[in-house]
Formats: sequence, C-alpha cells, structure tokens
Amino acid sequence: MTTQPAVLAGPATAGVDAVAAKPARSRRRPWGSWAVRVASVVAAIALWQVLTVNHVRLWVRFDTLPTVTEIVSSFTKRLAAQEYWLDLGQSLIRILTGFALAAVVGVVTGILLGRSTAFANVFGPLTELARPIPAIAIVPVAILLFPSDEAGIVFITFLAAFFPIMVSTRHAVRALPTIWEESVRTLGGSRWDVLVRVVLPGILPGVFGGLSVGLGVAWICVISAEMISGRLGVGYRTWQAYTVLAYPEVFVGIITIGVLGFTTSAAVEVLGRRVTRWLPRGEEKTR
Repeated sequence: MTTQPAVLAGPATAGVDAVAAKPARSRRRPWGSWAVRVASVVAAIALWQVLTVNHVRLWVRFDTLPTVTEIVSSFTKRLAAQEYWLDLGQSLIRILTGFALAAVVGVVTGILLGRSTAFANVFGPLTELARPIPAIAIVPVAILLFPSDEAGIVFITFLAAFFPIMVSTRHAVRALPTIWEESVRTLGGSRWDVLVRVVLPGILPGVFGGLSVGLGVAWICVISAEMISGRLGVGYRTWQAYTVLAYPEVFVGIITIGVLGFTTSAAVEVLGRRVTRWLPRGEEKTR
C-alpha cells in the first residue's frame, strides 16, 4: 500500500507534464500560421506586380491595371493629405454609429422574437418581409426620410447590420436547451434570473457570430451609400477617383476599405473570444 502512490506518481506526473507541454506547443503553432498568411499576401502582391508590369493578358486585362509600385506611390501621397484622414474618420464614425445601434436593437429584438410569442406574432412577419430587401436599395427611401445625407447613410448602415444580428440572436435563443431554464426555475429563479444566468450567457456565441457577419455587410453598404450620396468618406473618394480615371487612387481606396474591414472584424472576434473564454475551444476538445 505504501508503494502504490509512488508507482502512480510517475504516470500522473507525466500526464501533467504532457498537458502542460501542449499549450506551449499550441502557442508556437500560430507563428507558423501567421508566416504562411503573410507569405500568401506577399506572393499575391508579387504576382500582381509581375502581371501588370509585363502587360499580361489572360482572361482579364492586367495591362490596364496600375502596378504595385504605382499604387504604393499614390498611397504615400494620399497618406500625406489631410483629406484622406478626414475621409477615414468620417467612414469610421458612420460605420461605428450604425453598427452600435444595430447591435443593441438587433440583440434585443432577437431575444424578444425568440422568447415572446406575442412579440413574434406581431413583429416577426414584418422583419421577415423586410429582411430580404438589400439595404442599399433603401438609399432613395433614406434620402426622402432624412433631412441630411449623413443620417441617411447611418440608417442604411444600421439596416445592413441589424438583420444578421437579429437573426443570429433569435436562432441562438431558440437553440438553448430547455433544461437550463427548467433548472433555474426549479431552484426558484425568476424570469430575470433566467435571462441573466441562462439566456444572455448561452446566446453569446451566436450573438458574436451575427455581429461579425453584420459588420461585414455594414461595410459593404456604407461604402456603397457613400459612393451614391456621400460628400465625404472612403467610398465617396474612391468613386471620385474612378470618375477622373485615377486608377491608382481607386486601388488606394479599395485597400483602405479592406484594411478597415479586417481591423474592425478582428476587433469583434477578439472581443468575442474574451467574452466567451469560458467556452471550450477546438484545441481543448482534441485533448
């Protein structure tokens, strides 16, 4: 009996060491992934330069597109101009305002649609009828409804982000196991307890999925709205460059839009992972 703990201590210690070693290896893996991602971007840029410099014509006409060096030169000039940063700030204000409103209203509406039969009967058909309509198709209506272009663009951005957030939240609420709510009720919990302890934590993964999708759609619509009716913003400036055939500046706008979309989406993803860090991750499931 006295030797048994000593015999079991070896495998147990080895198991602990193995478990402790796995996070170290998993922390090293992302560096290789990031290297591959950066290499893929660099390879794409190099291929673009080769095709445009040599005026290659395949299925598309690369001889009509600006080279990477021309785009970089134009980007450098744009970065030194004050209007570039004004456009950047204006687009960010529009997207963040519309997206924040859509996040609040979309989550609340999704919870009510998933939890309240009366609310779903009254407002459910209206949301389903309006959801298939592209937000950019509402531009003429927004121009008529709002006294300023600024309010109209924010409204279009709000609509674009609202429906993905609302639908994801509604599905997340309806997918919650009923046993969770029954357990809280059995222990004497109120409706507020169910909402705070079951519904809100349980729907977080679905909510952040909707936020990520909604943000991407919102960027598409805010840039399109700026091109149609804006006076400032990245979309407006990109369209203006196209009308005067300044193609390097068009690609400056395209790259700026891509960087802004990537940065904001990454911020939402990081926030989602921090808020839901209590959830098991894929690497934990493989252990």
